Amino acid sequence: MKKYKFTIRGNDYDVHLKDIEDNIAELDVNGTIYEVKIHGEVKTTKTPTLVRKPVEQLPGEGQIKKTPTTGKHKVTAPLPGTILKINVSVGDVVTEGQNLMIMEAMKMENQVQTTKGGEVTAIKVNVGDSVLQDDVLIELA
Repeated sequence: MKKYKFTIRGNDYDVHLKDIEDNIAELDVNGTIYEVKIHGEVKTTKTPTLVRKPVEQLPGEGQIKKTPTTGKHKVTAPLPGTILKINVSVGDVVTEGQNLMIMEAMKMENQVQTTKGGEVTAIKVNVGDSVLQDDVLIELA
C-alpha cells in the first residue's frame, strides 16, 4: 500500500505498509514482516456508501399501458437526410422488405424499406425534402 523511510537513532528503516484490517497492520520492515496492533481510532475509508431508498409508488404507477392498435404501420426515417426518390404512390400494395424510397444520408444513398406489408395510405414527404431521424415518411394500412 504505502512505503515509508524512517531514521531512528541513526539507523535507516524501509517500512512498507502491506495491509490494514480492523486494528491490525501488516508491515515489512527491512524485509522482516511484522503484525502491529494499532491503538486509537481506526480510520475508515473515504469511499461513500450508497444507500438506496425505497421508491414510493402511487396506485397504477409502473404499469404498462397498452394502446389499441389502429392497423396502421408507419415507415420512419432511419437517419437524418434528404429524399432523393419515391418508388411507390398512394394505393400501391407493398410487401415486407420492399424498397419504398431512396434517401441521401451522410453522403450515401440509403434504401428505405418496410418491415410490414400493406397498402400505402399516405406519403408524408416529397422528393427533395429534408427529414430528421424517426420522421414519418409513409403510412401503410
